[in-house]
Amino acid sequence: MGLNEHDAQVQALYARWLDAATRVGFAVSLLSFLVYLSGALPPYVPLESLPQLWRLPVARYLAVTGAPTGWGWLALLGRGDYLNFAGIALFALVTTLCYLRILPALLARRDRWFALIAALEIGVLLAAATGLALA
Repeated sequence: MGLNEHDAQVQALYARWLDAATRVGFAVSLLSFLVYLSGALPPYVPLESLPQLWRLPVARYLAVTGAPTGWGWLALLGRGDYLNFAGIALFALVTTLCYLRILPALLARRDRWFALIAALEIGVLLAAATGLALA
C-alpha cells in the first residue's frame, strides 16, 4: 500500500524539521562543549572535583555540590558545565517541535485521528518535560 500525496507531504515536512532540529541540537551541543573545554565560562562544579564527586550517590552529590534538580539548571546556563544542558534539552524537544509543525497540516487536511494522536503526543511530552507526569 503506497502513500497518498498528503501523507507523503506530512512525512516530508516532519523529516525536514527533524533534520533541521537535530542539526541545530548537534551544533548547540558541540559549541557549548567547546565553551566548557575552553574555560570561557567558569564551571559550577570544578573539573578537578569531579573524580571524587562521581563516586557519590546522587543524593550525596547534590548535597555536597548544591547542584539543582529539575529545571533549576536553567539558572546556571552562565556556567560552562551547565551550558551543555541546553543542547541536551534541545534534543529532547525535537519530537515535540516536529509534531507541533505537522499538526496544522493534519488539521487542514481534516485528518482528525492523526491530528488527535499528534496533539496527545505533544501533551504527553510536555507533561513529562514539566514534571506533571510524575505528580
